[in-house]
Amino acid sequence: MMLRKPLFPLMMLGFLSLPAIAQKNKEKQPPFTPAKERLEGYQQRLKLQQNSIAGNIAFRNVGPTVMSGRVVDLDVSPTDPTNFYVAYASGGLWHTTNNGISFEPLFDRQAVMTIGDIAVDWKTNTIWVGTGESNSSRSSYSGVGIYKSTDGGKTWQHKGLPESHHIGRIILSPTDPNTAWVAAVGHLYSPNQERGIFKTTDGGNTWKHVLKGGNANTGAVDMVIDPTNPNTLYASLWQRERRAWNFVESGSGSGVYKSTNGGETWQKMDGGLPSGEGVGRIGLTIFPGNPKIIYASVDNQELRKDVKPAVASNTNKLRKEQFKDFTKEDFLKLDDATINTFLDDNNFPRTYTARSVKEMVRTDKIRPVALSDFLVDANSIMIETPVTGAQVYRSDDAGLTWKKTHEGYIDDLYYTYGYYFGVIRVSPINPDHVYVLGVPLLKSEDAGKTWKNIEGDNVHSDHQDLWVSPTKQGHLISGNDGGLNITYDDGKTWFKANSQALGQFYSVAVDMATPYNVYGGLQDNGVWGGPSTYQASNAWTENGRYPYQRLGGGDGMMVQVDFRDNNTVYTGSQYGAYFRLNKATGQRMPIQPKHQLGERPLRFNWESPILLSRHNQDVLYFGSNKFHRSLNKGENMEALSGDLTNGGRAGDVGYGTLTVIEESPKRFGLLYTGSDDGLIHVSRDGGYTWTKISDKLPKDMWISAISASNENEGTVYATLNGYRWDDFTPYLYMSTDYGKNWKQLGKNLPKEPLNVVKEDPKNPNLLFVGTDNGLYMSLDKGQTFQAMGGDDLPSVSVHDLAIHPRENDLVVGTHGRSLFIGNIAHLQQLTSEIQGKAVHMFALTAPQYSERWGEKFGAYGDTFTPNLTVPFYVNNAGTTTIRIKTDKGQVLKQVTDQSEKGLNYVGYDLTVEPANQTAYEQALNEGRKGGEAVKVAPASNKSLYLKPGKYTVEVEANGSKTTQEFVIKAPERRGRE
Repeated sequence: MMLRKPLFPLMMLGFLSLPAIAQKNKEKQPPFTPAKERLEGYQQRLKLQQNSIAGNIAFRNVGPTVMSGRVVDLDVSPTDPTNFYVAYASGGLWHTTNNGISFEPLFDRQAVMTIGDIAVDWKTNTIWVGTGESNSSRSSYSGVGIYKSTDGGKTWQHKGLPESHHIGRIILSPTDPNTAWVAAVGHLYSPNQERGIFKTTDGGNTWKHVLKGGNANTGAVDMVIDPTNPNTLYASLWQRERRAWNFVESGSGSGVYKSTNGGETWQKMDGGLPSGEGVGRIGLTIFPGNPKIIYASVDNQELRKDVKPAVASNTNKLRKEQFKDFTKEDFLKLDDATINTFLDDNNFPRTYTARSVKEMVRTDKIRPVALSDFLVDANSIMIETPVTGAQVYRSDDAGLTWKKTHEGYIDDLYYTYGYYFGVIRVSPINPDHVYVLGVPLLKSEDAGKTWKNIEGDNVHSDHQDLWVSPTKQGHLISGNDGGLNITYDDGKTWFKANSQALGQFYSVAVDMATPYNVYGGLQDNGVWGGPSTYQASNAWTENGRYPYQRLGGGDGMMVQVDFRDNNTVYTGSQYGAYFRLNKATGQRMPIQPKHQLGERPLRFNWESPILLSRHNQDVLYFGSNKFHRSLNKGENMEALSGDLTNGGRAGDVGYGTLTVIEESPKRFGLLYTGSDDGLIHVSRDGGYTWTKISDKLPKDMWISAISASNENEGTVYATLNGYRWDDFTPYLYMSTDYGKNWKQLGKNLPKEPLNVVKEDPKNPNLLFVGTDNGLYMSLDKGQTFQAMGGDDLPSVSVHDLAIHPRENDLVVGTHGRSLFIGNIAHLQQLTSEIQGKAVHMFALTAPQYSERWGEKFGAYGDTFTPNLTVPFYVNNAGTTTIRIKTDKGQVLKQVTDQSEKGLNYVGYDLTVEPANQTAYEQALNEGRKGGEAVKVAPASNKSLYLKPGKYTVEVEANGSKTTQEFVIKAPERRGRE
């Protein structure tokens, strides 16, 4: 999830604590999209699915599975631990009845499929889903309230709280199936009132707001119930405020509350817990054997008071903090070897040496403090802030008083991003066995006094939820950013339960190998590449070679592949930590641009943009807050522009950065950049000069994608994303004059933020967009859109798209369900002329003849059967008749299909109707001279299959007919000498 760095002393005088920064960010912001409009958008999405002419285009999931995505909650059967539900942050809800060997998806078609918490009434097979994860991360998608299923997930009902956006916990009454409580965190990027604790006594039909946070930025994130007394509940409120440039993860509104009357009234539990502006997210857990024992994990954002300057183990080594106090004279007296060691240890560019740096100081080009400033960027403030961090408290008197369980700090658990964690668990068997979840998974066996890491080699870091068995000591199920892990020996050994594709892709790319490979960067799971022909299977464990290979670590970001060798890959991790990779040798070379000593540090986006020019693939483009170009495959990076953003903003999140680089496929050097603060620039001279072209577009929106036209040089498309304002408007624009003027498109798209736009390289009227809830296409240059994916593609966030230029495949990178591929060759051919036809059939591709058609592979194998797909378009729904004929016109088989308006695909098994057997044989033998007559004998499965030869398919619909020929080729025979 995050950079794995220890805390270091502050490097800036006058540094503001995170809560203090927050108080300056009270300016007016764009309005958030009301939940009513989002739910109406869901209905619009359903219409676009129902009326789509592309709904029958098949999409196949191509993994990967072994590297999964973020789990947010687990609910395990109290009587059978092999039966449990798993909720994913953006991958939906899944159910297993075989201990995680396989899973069934249950929540793929609702308004959203991002989840914060689930609760299961195992007695009645009722499932409650709180949508919108409680983690407040960059890719924490918002929900639309509560859903409920009374039939084990087959059907769902929306049960209100649509403005809650993010749900921390759902608690079900153990005595009344109609009573439940919900901890709602509230909006992430905007203030709102629908947050806190809500209670229902009628199964979710109505809700009562029983605990409010006192301000529009304080919600509830966790809650537990006394298992012996359902009137006693404990809840934690959390004050937090996020913007694109800053995140305030704490405030005085945070705290623990208790109710003794079923949640009707609440009292704050102050006795011994931290208070004030530094209190962040709080997790709760209660010991069922003695409900007076409660543990709380606190993300304490107060700065440590006992931090001392870091002391190097070698006293001769320099520390970056020292340069703030060096005078010019002091610095020039330093030993050259000592300075060179400092430069090496801190990865300064090789152009800087002790001699050159001393000369810069001597001539007053820089001051010594520049060496310290060189190592500071917009993100180091967050990473290196010495906050108190994770703390654990215990109460033995039902919350009246609390005592910190440990001396000192629990280091290397939360760092500064405790907002991403906050879960604590106590063993139902032993009240002194406690688990806290963070970057590692820690366990204490002495009531929190001491801790040890229990995650193993096969366990992903960043733990989000943990189930602890109430009957078997050491049986744990961990849900983390890499999926699921299960142990039966308290963490000594673990196994993965990742059989489903749930990767959270940020990006996707392809190469030109045969078959081609797909690549992408995943949230917290590095960069992976694998074959486009991948089919999920455990068979790989036999040879030990998983089809996908990891190419890089960290949070995986953009990928570019050199088509000339399909071997040179440019990729990397968050904040621009990119490299060039030789796949064959494994050699890596860093390519991240660096600023010069004395200059302000460059600012890099979480997903920094890179682009390999297809006009000359030695040319690589790279975006920080400036535009950089390399003419030699990244060996040297040159900044060709000034700042192409609004200049950044004070805060602890990198901002004022480039998010997109695009080059026209029509002309080398015609370039576009987009930024996270709403700016688009164009350059027509290879990046030397730039013109801002976004003044007529909505302000302050994240530029999520730019697509330059393959048809007209001056045409360009752009998507703007308002997600970081809780604005779900689909902003899509087109310009035909290099960005001088813009026209808004896609006005029939639902209220879903847009992440990507692509113009098809072969049909300029064909556009694709990916939103936070699906995939859409347009056949009229974006005037109107229709949904894609049909039953194959769930309502998952589509982050990126790639169109393979040779195979005509659309590769879909989803943030929650890994990668999908659909062939769009027929969609590319849907010109306005074809769309006007009553019926149109596309070219057919038949398999080669085999004498084994209809036979089994071994006594217990599957029957080998051929298939020919008949693709056709009809402009009105109705009955379609498909006739398979000989080349002389004799009908061999007739099939009817209830076709939908648009593209249709009917499978034909290459069989002949038994009634036509005799006539078919006569046709095959007509005109033969000598030799044995051709017989059409039934195969082992009793079917009559076509023989090699030429055939015709006739499709009749809407009073019109169309035909296509196909040929079944005989297998090649070895020649005789």
